[in-house]
Amino acid sequence: MAKKILILGGTGFLGYYSTLEALKRGYEVGSISLDDVNLEGWYPKEVNVRFTDLFETSEDELVEMMKGYDYMIYSVGPDDRETPVAPAYEYFHRRLVVECAKCFRAAERAGIKKSICFNSYFAYFARKYPEMDLPGKHPYIRCRVEQAKLLNEQKKKMEVVILEFPYIFGSMPERMPIWKSVFLDRYANGHKSIFFPQGSTTMTAVSHIAESAIGAIEYGKDGERYPVGDENQSFDFMLNTMTETVLGKPRKIIHPARWMCAMGGQMVANQEKKKGLEPGLNLKLVMKEIMCGDKFCVEPEVLDKVCEELHITRGGLKESIIETMHRCYKDGEFK
Repeated sequence: MAKKILILGGTGFLGYYSTLEALKRGYEVGSISLDDVNLEGWYPKEVNVRFTDLFETSEDELVEMMKGYDYMIYSVGPDDRETPVAPAYEYFHRRLVVECAKCFRAAERAGIKKSICFNSYFAYFARKYPEMDLPGKHPYIRCRVEQAKLLNEQKKKMEVVILEFPYIFGSMPERMPIWKSVFLDRYANGHKSIFFPQGSTTMTAVSHIAESAIGAIEYGKDGERYPVGDENQSFDFMLNTMTETVLGKPRKIIHPARWMCAMGGQMVANQEKKKGLEPGLNLKLVMKEIMCGDKFCVEPEVLDKVCEELHITRGGLKESIIETMHRCYKDGEFK
């Protein structure tokens, strides 16, 4: 009899690819998701999809929905690029910590043996650079650190594995990549030159995220936190690939001084504040301390070790960036 995986957020971007990978490996898959997208014609019909708002569903109700599954993948929660109504910490804490912990308690009560949580590589860098006090400066990072801590503290018998994800590229039917609204339209589309920090970071194709999810179920160690990524690349590589895909040639990239990047980040934050909004990342410090430079690259030897342990393949990053751009813009739409 096939083992059964329940994917919370299985119709979302990362959940969808995790679903495909699980089916490919012979698992029986169920999903609990929001009823916010038409699944006809593209979503696997063999998946048992149930619709509910996890944040509004009680723990007892979730227990009943989770019974009969062996494993759970938690692919739910806001992205660090979201800008909620202030205060940002309350928004992210409820969704990333409180509601996530509720789902994991329900999973354990339902008899699930092992659960995987999708987290952020910012939590890895918070451990690597304690002197930077990233959780103290950025509400989103604070909540990601609290999320992993609470999930491991509250468990009794169920195994918990945390996956920490970097920049992710790829596309899926019916959903527009978040890259378009929060990044490309703001920094690149309609501009003759792109003003962007001179730095680099860890990146990956979404297919490797899916492999890490199922790999964590099959090979991940209880309590472990795995920073996942394919390779470290410069922002220039990312931007050149993006613009060349839709324009036929790269757009000129200008690297302002670090202080100018910080000032630009603060200007954006001030504009959001006037609207009553607050980013989960302090934009001034993101530009000054994170994106200007190469500190926020997971060491190649760490990536190698994680890929080997979780049986994650490598390659396809450039192709996934190209795929993202084709999904974001029709011919002539990117100017």
